[in-house]
Amino acid sequence: MAKNPWKEYTRPGLEFFFDLNQNRLNTRNDENFINRLGRDNLNTLGNNSLLDIYLSKGRVVEPHYHQNAAELVYCISGSVLVSLINPFTNQRSDIPITPGQVANIPKGWWHWEEATTDGTHLLAIFDAPYPEYIFGSDLLTKTPIEVLSHTYCLDPKLLKKALAPLNNETIVIGPTDECVADTYGRKPKTKSEVKSSKRSTSSIENSDYPYPYW
Repeated sequence: MAKNPWKEYTRPGLEFFFDLNQNRLNTRNDENFINRLGRDNLNTLGNNSLLDIYLSKGRVVEPHYHQNAAELVYCISGSVLVSLINPFTNQRSDIPITPGQVANIPKGWWHWEEATTDGTHLLAIFDAPYPEYIFGSDLLTKTPIEVLSHTYCLDPKLLKKALAPLNNETIVIGPTDECVADTYGRKPKTKSEVKSSKRSTSSIENSDYPYPYW
């Protein structure tokens, strides 16, 4: 049944403003983080929500899909490569976007975003008040090694070693600072980056809604 707009918009406690800077979803470091807006933050919000995403060059919003929402990615600054897989053709598309451009990801399609310049700022807009997520890191770490190795004929010892750096965490923004330092010999840029890299970067900050309602 449709809501009565008279009752809906004359009730007490209506909210018309929210500061996304006060609702951090995920922090990788000072340059790579995501803020969130959902209906739990703004009770007059309709069937939509958004993520405010900041990335440095080479950082990736890890492969994932939203089983209940389509996603429109809008580039505010920098540049990003939005990649998606069409489940009907099994073909991958790589879509580069720059400020003022968008890439659309239909509901349920596997996708990821990689910043191609520093200072990349994106808005991810969803047609659901609480988009649901299934992340690639969770598929890899929650599926038993025995199942993966048997199904895909993989060496279980090598597979376990290969997945060990994930630390059984939901990555969200990758690669981790530890991986960057080990692979490229780069050190975290600031003390706060060092601090953030030592804590669990898969934690949901300032949110009453547990996974998958990020």
